Amino acid sequence: MESGLSIFETFMRQSSFKSLFRKKSVEASDSNRIPQLSPIANSVVTRCSRILQVSTEDLQHGFEAEMSQRLKEPSNYARNLLEYCAYKALHVETKRPDHLADKEFHKLTFDMMLAWEAPGFESESPSKETAPCNSSELDDEDGGSLFYSDSTNMAVQVDDKKTVGPEAFARIAPACPLVADIITVHNLFDALTSSSGGQLHFLIYDKYLGSLSKVIKSAKSSSVQASASNLALAKGEIILDVDGTVPTQPVLQHVGITAWPGRLTLTNRALYFEAFGVGSYDKPVIYDLEMDLRQVLKRELTGPLGARLFDKAIMYKSTSIAEPVYLEFPEFKGNSRRDYWLAISHEILYAHRFIRKFNLEGIQQAEALSKATLGIFRYHAVREAFHIIPSHFNTLLAFALAENLPGGDMILETLATRLELLTTQTRSPVAMGTSSDRMKLQSLLSPFSLLTLTRLGFPLLKEADVTREAEFQVGDVCVGEINPLEIAVKQSKFDSSKAVAAQATVDQVKVEGIDTNVAVMKELLFPVIELLRRIHFLALWEDSFKSTTFLLVTCYAIYRGWVKFVLPCILLFLAAFMLWCKHLGKRKSLEPFKVTTPPNRHAVEQLISLQEAITQFEALIQDGNIVLLKLRALLFASFPQATDKLAMFLVIGAAVFAFMPLKHLIMLMFMEAFTREMPLRKLSSDRLIRRLKEWWIRIPAAPVQLIERKAARNLLP
Repeated sequence: MESGLSIFETFMRQSSFKSLFRKKSVEASDSNRIPQLSPIANSVVTRCSRILQVSTEDLQHGFEAEMSQRLKEPSNYARNLLEYCAYKALHVETKRPDHLADKEFHKLTFDMMLAWEAPGFESESPSKETAPCNSSELDDEDGGSLFYSDSTNMAVQVDDKKTVGPEAFARIAPACPLVADIITVHNLFDALTSSSGGQLHFLIYDKYLGSLSKVIKSAKSSSVQASASNLALAKGEIILDVDGTVPTQPVLQHVGITAWPGRLTLTNRALYFEAFGVGSYDKPVIYDLEMDLRQVLKRELTGPLGARLFDKAIMYKSTSIAEPVYLEFPEFKGNSRRDYWLAISHEILYAHRFIRKFNLEGIQQAEALSKATLGIFRYHAVREAFHIIPSHFNTLLAFALAENLPGGDMILETLATRLELLTTQTRSPVAMGTSSDRMKLQSLLSPFSLLTLTRLGFPLLKEADVTREAEFQVGDVCVGEINPLEIAVKQSKFDSSKAVAAQATVDQVKVEGIDTNVAVMKELLFPVIELLRRIHFLALWEDSFKSTTFLLVTCYAIYRGWVKFVLPCILLFLAAFMLWCKHLGKRKSLEPFKVTTPPNRHAVEQLISLQEAITQFEALIQDGNIVLLKLRALLFASFPQATDKLAMFLVIGAAVFAFMPLKHLIMLMFMEAFTREMPLRKLSSDRLIRRLKEWWIRIPAAPVQLIERKAARNLLP
């Protein structure tokens, strides 16, 4: 009983001490509170001041002194001040190699996003100002955290109910280069919120950062193990991922009809395949992704003995190997394993193409590779934590996104322009007029990704070769400014949304079946087909009056030189028709195109029709080859009599083309073709066509010799 009372007294004393500490903290916070900020923003600024070891007043004075007048306007003062304090604190926090493993860092950055959405005092409701938070209570039970404990009782910290929107995430997350990249930050947000309706919960955000921390540790472990393996990595070469280490899930390398299991390793320069040997791995085969070898990486089907059965492989082809190599990733369901490796391999390939295109060297090249490396780590973390592989337009890989987005070349050009400034800073520090200008320039010129990898223990360059750090450096974001890369990405995204919407309409109108597609095409081409049918009717001279009238009018138009106006008139008519339809069809959706479907046929009948179509197409190709072979025989005079006649005809044709006016020539050609079925010419034209066919039949074809593929290789020098 006495022991129970002592425990109760101890609990009461601890509770009294904590309440007293809270009371004193509230009293101290009232003097440090910034009136323009909301309670949660004041909480964030207070924690930032604790990290920077300066008072909140000094932070506000620094903001007033360093920022331009435009950023201090009342409408944006609170948000810009919050960004200023948050970026300076994150600059210090991200220097710690283990900051991702710190739960308090997760909470701080998430609170920064919450505060960004409600920075001003008027933007926070009174109910939120006094509401206690679940996580802070848990922290108190554990003894409290000086890093995260709020200095005011009014601050709202992280709880399960609060969520973050895309704009806040895009302004805070890229300040930590390891967490997000300015090019793919919106895609990352979409991936994290795919099941939460476009709002980011702290539990998801915390899980993502935890997964990213595990990926970094795994990459470090792979780098340590590589030093004791067969891989002879070059200086600055980093292992990004390894697959096939588990004997039950190897990677199969197919060369010809042979296949061998092994381990596949991706670095920031190449793919390494190590086949399973006796008790160890054989010497690795290197598939270079750095040099310009016209590499091709794409999805491919593989199977035993060269059979194309399973869609689970990557085909690699380059000028450095004699035949394509297929890397298969066996799995029971789906092909996500293959898709992941294809995506990250493409990212390294695209990064090196970008480097070669803009002739990047030294620190510029290292920064580009670092950006691709961090993107792969983030991609890996999202895949491991949420089993998500985004599509091309929503990928988390910066260079792959630029390759797939419409206008992605503008993203790469903007990135190259920014990377070029790194050399400018290295060679000669630029002196600007105001401190805010210097701060902006430094934040734009620092190699954020490279510095992040170096701090994590992945040195791409010597430490002395890395540009000196700026005093105010927080990734690809700047207080109150929009990154040019973000502008280029938004424009490309806007264009891609139109492309996606257009592609959706294309997918809707696709029909199956050869007969159905032919019926649709006939209906769409009905005006053209009808016009050609009427012209053919006139050319048959079944109605002499109409045919004669058409002939005279056409010849007069050719003689007067009006033919050159036919195409412009057609284009003008089409333009006027489109504008007229636009004027009449305002706010009206296009009516569906109605097509009468042909009668249904069985699968066997469709196969027979397909076989007949293939046979006809093959016969057409054969006739074309015969024509070319006969022309070859005529060209090399293998039939002398025909060659003499053809040569004479060519000389006469050359004289006609050289001396006859073009309009007269066109009129004669039209009259000859149009009057073949005319009663006065029909007999003579039929006789002429028959003689030409008989002459053509008598011409022999040039010989052809077919050589087997193996024999052809032996004949090559």
